[in-house]
This record gives sequence, structure tokens and C-alpha cells, in this order.
Amino acid sequence: MKFRDFVYERPNYDEINRKMSRLIEELKSETGETVVKIAKELNQINSDVSSMAQLCNIRHSINTNDEFYSKEKKYWDEFGPKYEDIITEYYRAVLELPDQKELRRSFPTPFFLMAKNQLSTFSSEIIELLQNENGLVSEYEKLLATAEVEFDGKVLVLPQLDPYCQSLDRDIRKKATLARSNFFKENKDKIDSIYDDLVSIRTEMAHKLGFNDYVEMGYAIMNRLDYDRKMVEGYRKDILKYVVPVSEKLYKRQAKRLGLEKLFNYDLPLEYTDGNAIPKGTPETILENGLQMYKELSPETGEFMYSMIDRELLDVLSKPGKQSGGYCEFLPKEQTPFIFANFNGTSGDIDVLTHEAGHAFQVYQSRWIEQPECVFPTNESCEIHSMSMEFFTWPWMHLFFKEQTEKYYFSHLAGAVQFLPYGVLVDHFQHEVYENPKMTPAERNETWRRLEKVYCPERDYSEDPFLEEGTYWYRQGHIFFAPFYYIDYTLAQVCAFQYWKRDYLEKDSSAWDDYMKICKVGGTKTFTEIVELGNLKSPFDKETLEEVMSAVDGYFESVDDTKF
Repeated sequence: MKFRDFVYERPNYDEINRKMSRLIEELKSETGETVVKIAKELNQINSDVSSMAQLCNIRHSINTNDEFYSKEKKYWDEFGPKYEDIITEYYRAVLELPDQKELRRSFPTPFFLMAKNQLSTFSSEIIELLQNENGLVSEYEKLLATAEVEFDGKVLVLPQLDPYCQSLDRDIRKKATLARSNFFKENKDKIDSIYDDLVSIRTEMAHKLGFNDYVEMGYAIMNRLDYDRKMVEGYRKDILKYVVPVSEKLYKRQAKRLGLEKLFNYDLPLEYTDGNAIPKGTPETILENGLQMYKELSPETGEFMYSMIDRELLDVLSKPGKQSGGYCEFLPKEQTPFIFANFNGTSGDIDVLTHEAGHAFQVYQSRWIEQPECVFPTNESCEIHSMSMEFFTWPWMHLFFKEQTEKYYFSHLAGAVQFLPYGVLVDHFQHEVYENPKMTPAERNETWRRLEKVYCPERDYSEDPFLEEGTYWYRQGHIFFAPFYYIDYTLAQVCAFQYWKRDYLEKDSSAWDDYMKICKVGGTKTFTEIVELGNLKSPFDKETLEEVMSAVDGYFESVDDTKF
């Protein structure tokens, strides 16, 4: 069945509630294998409900102007927390069972750890707050999805500005960057108001549930099963020590390549005087080449990508009314992933194809898992799959970039390095915001700019007073819709660098075998267990960052980037 034929049907909440409540009561009074049978039945209902929620979300994000799915999105904003309430009661019943032996033999350990976190982060007492939070997030997403900017005699959506921001003409780069900035400036009060309310609501939820602050609650929501905020704080310091110096060297080389004494913020997207590496061909050609790439990479990836394209499980073109960004979701009922992206003619089109395909391939391999909570692993583990896939596909980049392939390699790896300080900045900023929830909008912006100067000192906004105020974070959607989901990308990137080192530098064929292992286990293991299974080293060990960055820096030193 193709994606367009997937049937969406709004669940009947009252019926679901009655059925699950009855099963939960039965669960409490049973033992042994009967408990497992009832729990699996509850999992199936949860999966079916989740499928409808995800299908609605996907179709709404493809066209936020679609009236039917806009109404359905409001339904899920309201009823999502109510379904969460039922699931929480299921978890409570599971964790309070006197005899859990058979269940623990049949269900993976992370299921129980996540169930425990769910009990601590959800209560019927906060349903109304969750509904309000959902509504605010939808308001922010709608604002960006429907944004239109007049530029170059056209009306463009925000992702369509990216090629202009990489123009060889410095004046065009500057004007395009300012056009994007002006959109956020014009909507400053609205964005500040949305975030004010989100911080207030999240802090109130945390206090109602007995947490000291939303940081503590956020870690539990994110299912940080193996590490805490103190370890993250130490990791941030390691990024400053081992990564920022390499990142800044790369920016100096960029300025030298461009013949500029210094880089302004609008110069950062352009890396070479003859232009950045851009993919050749149409979006259709890119997908055809993507299919060839995945067929040659392995039998498993070939089967996977053929299924994705044949069933139309990718929506990659940028268009009016479409939500920004990219993501991968899993539809349990159809047992299939879905990839959402916004192609705009830059190298990012290939990055998103390989990145989101990494997520999709993992979940395709782990769709055998019956517990919907464990098909995907926790987020920092999820991102290992996506970011590593970006590197495992390097040998096929010539299909997309032709004579610019070496240029792409340099840019892709440099971008991954330079992302680490930014990713840590986003995380650090949120810690400060939720540790000081009474901050005014101006104080939040001052905090962002102060931290930005520490982690990303290359950012010179002297010709953009609005960004100089500390407002760049307005465009970082994760801060609004998935608080604390960002350090995960950086932890995974450090792991992905290890696979790059083994696969590309050392030609170690076992790297792919190890990658396949971690794809197949999905979320049946925790982050540290996945790291161990994949023969990786923990990003929290100082030696890991030092070793990885030494290999990466060595590669850059071996490349003559002046020839690009």
C-alpha cells in the first residue's frame, strides 16, 4: 500500500479508554504468561492509536493549510495527553505487579525504565497544562510553516532562502540573511510570548510533579537512562577544550579561502569562492541515485530504500504551507517509517537523505519489536544511526556531487565538527533558561549571546543588530517543541566520528557489521549498552573526544582545501 492510501481514522477516545481500563484491571489480577498476553494486547492498542497520531502529524506537516488535518491536529493536541494518562496507568499497573518475572523475561529492560520515568513525569493533574503546551508548539510550528518572504522578485518559504544565503555574490548573501532575520524580527513579540508561556507552563508542571526544576523533569522525559546533568556539564567543558579550537581553525581556513579578512555571519554559509558543493540533477534524480547507493551499500539497505520509494514514503520537496525541517517517523500499524524533508538545492538535500534514512533504516530493522516505546531507542542512540549513515554513504557521494565530491567531503566533515559547539550551546542555553524561569525575553537573549560568544566566537553580527541582540535561537525549533533534545545530536556525532574513522580512514569492514547490530536491537538496550554493542567509546570519556578530534584534525591537515 502506498502512503497516499494509508487510512486515517480518528480513534474513539471513550472506547479506547474503556477497553484499556478493563485490560489494565485484568492485568493487575493475573500472573505468569497471562500477564504477558494482556500486556501485548495493551501494546497493540497503544500502537494503533500512535499510528493515527503520527499519520495525522505527517499529513498536517506536509500541508499545514489542509483544513481537515489542521482540525485533527487540534484534536491530538487536546486528546494526546488524555491517551497518555491511560498509558501511564498501564505502566503503573506493570510496575506494581507482585509477579513481574514472566513480563521481564518477555519485555526489554528499557521498557520498565521508561515506564518508571513516565510515572514521574505525568499525572492527570497536568493534562490541561500539556494541552496548552501542545497548542503553543503548534502555534510556533504554524508560524514558521506559513512564513513567506519576498525576495528576488519571488515569494519564498524560509527553506528556499538557503541557496541565496550561499550565493557567490556577497551582497545577495547579506540581503538573503537579513530577509530571514527580518521575518523573525517582525514576529519577535509573538515568538517571545509563545516561549514565555512554554517556560512558565513547563516549570509549573515540574513543580506540580515534585521536581526541583524543569531541567530535572526534562531529563526524565528524554529518558536519560545512563547519564545526568553533571556528566553533561563535564562534557560541555570537553567540547570547549577539544572541539572549539579545531572548529575555529576551520573558520580561519574558510576566511582565507574566500579571501576575506574576517567572516561576518552572512559569510558563514559560503565555503568556497566558486561556490559550495551542490548536488547535481533534479529531486527525482537524487532519489534514483539514492536507491542505487543503498542497493550497493548492502542487501538490507537496498530492500529498505526500494520499499520507501515504491510506497511513496518520502516527502522531500519544499513548498508553501509545509512545515520546516526534516524528520523520520514510524507508523506501527503499517510497520513502516516515513521520511519528511525540505529539499532546496543545497548539499543539505543529500545530508537529510542520508540522515533521515539512517533513522528510517534503523526502525525498519527493528520493526520486529512489539513494544512501541522500544522500536526507536532513546534519542541520543537514535542519532548514532542517522549521523553514522551520513558517513557510511561517503563512497557514493560521487553520484550526487560528481567533480565536487572531495569538496563535499571536506565541507561535510567540517560542518559536523562545527555543529558540536552549536549543539552544546543550544543545550547549555536551555539549562540556564529553565534554571532561571523568571528571565525576561531580553535576559534570555543576553544569555544566548553570552554563551554564543563562548561556543561559537566566529559569529559576527555587527551588520545585523537584531541577531546581535541574541535572537538566533528563535529559529531553533527543538527549543520550542522538544526541550533538551539537542545534546543528543552531539553525543551521537562523537560516536559517528568513530565509525567514520574505522570505515573511511582505517577501511575496517567490521564497522558496518557493528552498525547493523545496533540498528537491529532498536530500543531494547540503553545508550551505554548500544555504545558497547557497536564497539564504540563513550562520548563522556575525555579520551574519546581527544582521540576522535585528533583523527578528524589530522584528516583536515592532510587536505589542501585551496584546490577546491
